[in-house]
Parts: sequence; C-alpha cells; structure tokens
Amino acid sequence: MVKKAYQNKSGGLNAKGRAYFKRKDGSNLKPPVSSEQAKKSPKSAARRKSFCARMSGVKGPMKDSKGRPTRKALALKKWDC
Repeated sequence: MVKKAYQNKSGGLNAKGRAYFKRKDGSNLKPPVSSEQAKKSPKSAARRKSFCARMSGVKGPMKDSKGRPTRKALALKKWDC
C-alpha cells in the first residue's frame, strides 16, 4: 500500500507519488489520461485504452464494506473507463 501522502483522493497517484517512485525505483510514471485528453492525442488514447482494458479485468470489489468506492473504482473513474 502506498502512503496517503502519495495518493490522489480522486484516484491514482499525485505528482508527489510519481516523484517518489521515480526516486525509489527509477519508474517514469505518467498522470492519468481522461477521455478529453485522449481525443487530442492518438498516443494518449492508446495508453488510456490499454489501462482500461487491464484494470477493468482486475478482480476485486468496486465498493468497500462501508459502501465507499475502492482505489480500483477511483482509478477507473479517473481514467474515464
């Protein structure tokens, strides 16, 4: 699990979280692509389509026991999947 300081409340990692993983693992993580951004760039559209296909197949609930959306649900919403 990632520290709350690195998580975006609306899903995914924030800029601080992406910088943390770049330092720690050398990862080059990019911010989420919305459907609006995907219309502007075929490369972004392909990235969004790939993420949605992979993440939609992940097992797990969309809501937790208290009825709140899970991190999976938030990420899918953020990417407009």
